[in-house]
Amino acid sequence: MFKRVEDDRELARYHSIWTTVWLEKGFELEFSEQVMERFVIVTNDDEYVGTTEIKPYTINESMINEVAPFSTHPKLVQAEGAVAEIDKMAVLKQYRGHYIADLLSAVVYFGEKKQLKYYVALLEPVFLRALRITFQVPYEKIGDKMFYKGDHIVPVIIDVEKVYNNKKHYSWIINPQVLSQKLQPT
Repeated sequence: MFKRVEDDRELARYHSIWTTVWLEKGFELEFSEQVMERFVIVTNDDEYVGTTEIKPYTINESMINEVAPFSTHPKLVQAEGAVAEIDKMAVLKQYRGHYIADLLSAVVYFGEKKQLKYYVALLEPVFLRALRITFQVPYEKIGDKMFYKGDHIVPVIIDVEKVYNNKKHYSWIINPQVLSQKLQPT
């Protein structure tokens, strides 16, 4: 299951997970100054195993624009104000291959809640392949695979609006009623 990061204890766990994964993979650590929401993935045994972060995106100011031509893409220009950035999507090594649906459900839930149209992201090619084949997430590559801060990435635009408007086509999405219960403060 996924849940919002709601207190300092969860924030510490959140940072511990993504920094562990980043260091393992040789990525540079970058702590975000502006964040819209952070989520953690929690197992049924209350183990914290994954993270994702959603950051604000603006055509003129977001650092991700320096990596790929997001700021000139017509979809993003037209949807300005309804776009966010996905960052720090991570699962601890011993849990990899699992909990991807939880990560994706968290960003779909947030996208629908905020009525976002698109997410921008820099994703690993293997993860991107899983999004396409296993989860059938609608995305558009806006650049070729490149080496960036420790690994190869592909810059993409994810059509989150298409996903939340067509939930019946995405069997991996956690039921919205369950989401609202899981996201209530404990």
